Amino acid sequence: FFFLMIRRPPRSTPKPSSAASDVYKRQVVCSVSYFYMVASWGGYSFIINIIPIYVLGLILIDKFNSKVYVSYSIFYVLGTIFAIQIPFVGFQAIKSAEHLLSHGVFFIVQAFVFNQYLHKLIGTQKMKVLGRILLVVAIGGFFLIFLILMFSGMSRWGGRSMSLIDPTYASKFIPIIASVAEHQATTWTTYFFDFQYLMIFMPAGFFFCCYGQNEKTNYGKIFIALYGILAIYFSCVMIRLMLVMAPVSCVLAAIGISEILQHFTKNFRDYFTTGDEARTLPDLSIVVTIVIGALLFSFLTHSTFTGAEAYSSPSVILSGKKPGGGKEIIDDYREAYYWLRQNTAEDAKIMSWWDYGYQITGFSNRTVLVDNNTWNNTHIATVGRAMSSREPEAYRICRMLDVDYVLVIFGGNAHYQSDDISKFLWMVRIGGGVFPDIVEADYYGQGQYRIDDLATDTMKNCLMYKLCYYRFWEVQSSYSQETGYDTVRRAVIGHKNYKLDYFTEAFTSSSWIVRIYKVNSPVNRNPAMQSNVAKFMSKKAKPTFAPIEISNNLQTIN
Repeated sequence: FFFLMIRRPPRSTPKPSSAASDVYKRQVVCSVSYFYMVASWGGYSFIINIIPIYVLGLILIDKFNSKVYVSYSIFYVLGTIFAIQIPFVGFQAIKSAEHLLSHGVFFIVQAFVFNQYLHKLIGTQKMKVLGRILLVVAIGGFFLIFLILMFSGMSRWGGRSMSLIDPTYASKFIPIIASVAEHQATTWTTYFFDFQYLMIFMPAGFFFCCYGQNEKTNYGKIFIALYGILAIYFSCVMIRLMLVMAPVSCVLAAIGISEILQHFTKNFRDYFTTGDEARTLPDLSIVVTIVIGALLFSFLTHSTFTGAEAYSSPSVILSGKKPGGGKEIIDDYREAYYWLRQNTAEDAKIMSWWDYGYQITGFSNRTVLVDNNTWNNTHIATVGRAMSSREPEAYRICRMLDVDYVLVIFGGNAHYQSDDISKFLWMVRIGGGVFPDIVEADYYGQGQYRIDDLATDTMKNCLMYKLCYYRFWEVQSSYSQETGYDTVRRAVIGHKNYKLDYFTEAFTSSSWIVRIYKVNSPVNRNPAMQSNVAKFMSKKAKPTFAPIEISNNLQTIN
């Protein structure tokens, strides 16, 4: 797609129909490429916005011509029609806020071309006032329609799109979006780790793309420069959009390196082509060529290492270093998923945080409550409420949802930082966004998120804490610390020697990363708890949940 946009428009030929045919063919293929992007990735909205911005920019810098007009018109019409064919998108391609820019620029372009036509037909002097009126009406009409659609509710910005415009939007209003690791802001270390020396040559490439445009217009370089600016901004806001920045970073760096080498190797060409016997080879040319060659070789080595070590390992298989320096493979995820597949009923329902939904479904072939494609925020918030509630309330929610097993991820024994204790505050925030009785401040001990003796009573008795740290006080995770030491939080747990009354430990993986608990049936609960539980369950249920009836120590959900 971007190759077709970068490609230079065909020069004038003796046969104008041939040049026009080339434009038509390129834009048809470009629209088909866009159709493939819409069908394969939700990030297609980047494309449908960058092209209108590019066309609008050409109008503002007075580089707009008939070929650009024809190209955008064909792409807009065919691209919109193709996008509507995707069931997931449908008529959102017309009425969603993410597509409004493409619609607005299309009508602005029509007004601009019509204005130019009237200039030629009537004359420049007579068209000055009329042209301004047409332009104001076109822009004003677009913004009026935009406001009507936004305030009427017919078109709204998605949460991810709003997060790109306002990076603080998700954390304020949609915590479920802010909780995703891919939606976090990108650090400088990530840029240097992924792009290395390309970060040095990208500014040079951007300079050469903009240099000399007044003398000879290169539409491909204008597009690359604009693409680079937008990609840098969006990749700063969301780390997942580093994928969008990767192609343009390579192109910009390649342009910069090519122009620099072309300038300095000119001295080589002069040296070998001149007939002067007293000629000398400039030292600076030799140094620059050697340095750039060394940097490119280093970049190739770094890219090979990065691709092999950082981006080629499956997320379910972890690796670490043994005390002796050897490599250690941690296969707890597959071990646990295999156990689920072999030791649970085929219709068993698993409750876990949504991050592991696809993995459980794919590896274990079991039903999960929430997964990576759950759009019902209340459903996810209910799971967050269960994890952040005390054991009796969590049990009631599990019974209501017909849960058979609860799966949690715990990294305190294996130095694994991406565990559920680290993500727990997001569960609290998401749950609190739907259920006001969940208050994030209740989980902070002395103003900090703690798991030690200073943790709050609410934190120590919530389901997530009790399932992750159950029997952990028996484990010596560090030779220099006492038992129950969490290697990730670097603290000894503050709640020990407790018992689970509503859940039974079913499986714990080798490194304690994956822990699975069976939800007790009513007859398997601690007999001493029967009377207390009966009183608790007989209370009038909250409006959020269905009432639970108790008859002869058996519970059924109405």
